[in-house]
Amino acid sequence: MEHAEGLRRAKRHKEAIDLLVDLLRYGEEKATIYFRLGNVYFDAGDLARAEYAYQRAIQEDPRHASAHHNLGVVYRKQGKIGESVKMLKKARRLEMRYPRKVELSPEQKRALWRLAWPMLLVPLGLVALFFLLAWLVGRLSG
Repeated sequence: MEHAEGLRRAKRHKEAIDLLVDLLRYGEEKATIYFRLGNVYFDAGDLARAEYAYQRAIQEDPRHASAHHNLGVVYRKQGKIGESVKMLKKARRLEMRYPRKVELSPEQKRALWRLAWPMLLVPLGLVALFFLLAWLVGRLSG
């Protein structure tokens, strides 16, 4: 799918469409494939096929907020303002109710760990300091 996205960005729409259609035959993530297919059709200016692809993505995954959003954009471009507004509102509700999980790359995970581990040590240091002070107070008073 990443290759298809690269083809879309390079405006090689026919190749991207062919690749995504092949993926539909074998792919497990049909909602994602239909969504990306809709993006390619939209970029190619084929709003009717983009509409169909986004509708299929929603059939496969009714919680796919991005597919609802993009379908709303297609409706707006087609002059279907009422349908557009409904779809965009539904996309917003879905996004709030089912936020997307963000998958971090290994580099992002390492960077996050480098930032986070000192924050883990500070509370441990404070706890150790508290016990040290309590021990000292006990020794001095006793």
